[in-house]
Amino acid sequence: MKYLMIFLTFLKIGAVSFGGGYGMISIVKEECLNNGWLTEGEFLDFIGIAESTPGPIAVNMATFIGSSQAGFLGALLATIGVILPAFLIILISVALLTKLLKYAGVKSFLNGVQPVIVSLILTTAITLFLSMSGIINNNIDSFSLLMSIFILLIIIIISVMYKMITKKKINSIILIIISGILGIILFS
Repeated sequence: MKYLMIFLTFLKIGAVSFGGGYGMISIVKEECLNNGWLTEGEFLDFIGIAESTPGPIAVNMATFIGSSQAGFLGALLATIGVILPAFLIILISVALLTKLLKYAGVKSFLNGVQPVIVSLILTTAITLFLSMSGIINNNIDSFSLLMSIFILLIIIIISVMYKMITKKKINSIILIIISGILGIILFS
């Protein structure tokens, strides 16, 4: 029964989420907390881990949560569940896309969905920032908040300086490693 619940939960998440992995973070969080799979602190910690590991964040989250709840089979079912709706939609869309884009209503629908996706991603980012900093639950740790902002500023400065000097964007993996090292230094 647990395996079926994990699969159906992530199938639902995959079916109702728009905007990719970042758009589904809030839905995954709600499902995890409602099902008692993770605490809010564990979920926030995992966001950082999921961002640091290769692959789409939605797949990483599904795999981790499935694994933590039901081992390898849980990870497999959660991953299949979250991927299956998008896979089927893309498969159908490719077959129909050239025919559908001729209609103004389809173009209007897609133009209408784009701002919602952007707002979902921004809302999730703001909520995660406020949760991680303790502002939402009145558990403000001003040192952690200041150090997090300091790390963010250092990363921005490094990115801008690198771009100015080399005329190229710095590899995000390097920024993640630098952030991790700064976190170890500042929070140890």
